[in-house]
Amino acid sequence: MPPLSISRRRFGQWCALSAMPAWARAQPRAGERVRIAVGGQSVLYYLPLTVAQELGFFRDEGLDVQVQDHPGGALALRAVHEGEADVCCGAYDHVIRQQPQGAVLRSLVLLGRTPQLALAASVRNWPVRSVAGFKGLRVGVTAPGSSTQFLASLWLNQSGVPLDQVTFVGTGTAASALAALRQGRVHALCHADPVLTMLEQRGEVRLLADTRTLKGSAEIFGGSMPGACLYAPQAFVQRQPAQVQALANALVHALKWLQTASPADLVRVVPQPFLLGDRSAYLAAFHKVRETLSPDGLMPDDGPATALRAVARLQPEFSPTRVDLHKTFSNDWVRKAKLKFQI
Repeated sequence: MPPLSISRRRFGQWCALSAMPAWARAQPRAGERVRIAVGGQSVLYYLPLTVAQELGFFRDEGLDVQVQDHPGGALALRAVHEGEADVCCGAYDHVIRQQPQGAVLRSLVLLGRTPQLALAASVRNWPVRSVAGFKGLRVGVTAPGSSTQFLASLWLNQSGVPLDQVTFVGTGTAASALAALRQGRVHALCHADPVLTMLEQRGEVRLLADTRTLKGSAEIFGGSMPGACLYAPQAFVQRQPAQVQALANALVHALKWLQTASPADLVRVVPQPFLLGDRSAYLAAFHKVRETLSPDGLMPDDGPATALRAVARLQPEFSPTRVDLHKTFSNDWVRKAKLKFQI
């Protein structure tokens, strides 16, 4: 009998998989339900989640995923705390801010290498350019306590605006946020694409802060600032290891697909309501943020520390020493998924 032939690459993959603990090699039972809470799925911030759902990548991993859409990230997080959802797709800074409060959450897969948000002033309703001199400022955010309020607060605070003079108004996502700005209910809006690109193209806003590019985000945060991620309570991670790995596999698969997806591919996959009636603006927005999508789901080495500094900068009472960054994320599941999809 001839000797078994195995390539060097396959041998390396086999060794890597064999070295993993048993929980990492476990497989979910077919059709296991997982509830994912998300704060405004229609925005590009959560595009990898939408791709994984629409192309059946979760189903391929043996999961029956139920996506629960909420008006903002803070409300999605609340759903997890209240037991209405198992995991959350939201901003990594939530994971850090929750730990000192006793909630141990862990990022499983990084979706965005920046927050992919922008703060923009209404050209019609914010006529003055001095931020500090504008009294009674109303800023639209997806929901109070969400990452949109975090970015807006950080920029306004750095610009010398006392935050106790600012009213943050929850506008929800997409169409409701556009209406709030156009109707004058808010003077400025902090949001994700495609909403901001649509407003820019029509000359309705003036940009104040922009994290939709790697360069713009680094200028604001001083380093790699992680954006959207899939995160879960540590209890769920320990109780459902097979589901955690399956979720990571599906999202890493989606990130790989997005690296080569054409505009035509995207339009076929994204639900029509997400385009907000303007396909060209949606595709322009996608082109703008594409570089900020994680190519593989890995958390960058300096990302957690950058996020911790940003939270501490905005909240002086927040003590960085009370946060164990190693407990806020793990790249283990993504590394296994990369082997599976040869990334």
